[in-house]
Amino acid sequence: MTDPGQDTRVYALFQHGRRALAAGNAHGAAEVLELAVEEEPEKGSLREALARAYFASERPAQARGEFERALELDPKDDYAHFGVGRCLEREGHLQRAAGHYKLACALAEQPMYRRALARVEARLP
Repeated sequence: MTDPGQDTRVYALFQHGRRALAAGNAHGAAEVLELAVEEEPEKGSLREALARAYFASERPAQARGEFERALELDPKDDYAHFGVGRCLEREGHLQRAAGHYKLACALAEQPMYRRALARVEARLP
């Protein structure tokens, strides 16, 4: 059984991190979300939020690690596939990025997923 107090703390950290990220404070968001992940390392939503903060603060390798961990926890997380694709694209791994974008497109109808896939496919040899 989980501690209700811990659940409340983790949720408060999650919300604080999301607000910081929405306000453009990616570094601050990452710091807060790291605390949340320490408390609940098996929550994919926390890993995904931390990955978004890392990506926004120009840390694509760390972001990819968190998106990949989110996928280990939930292989059907469409945004995590999209996030891995974005990180791989930024790192120049276009073929691998396309694979993750294709999975994201298959899992959810999101125009940004299709645009990302088209952008990468246009750059492939």
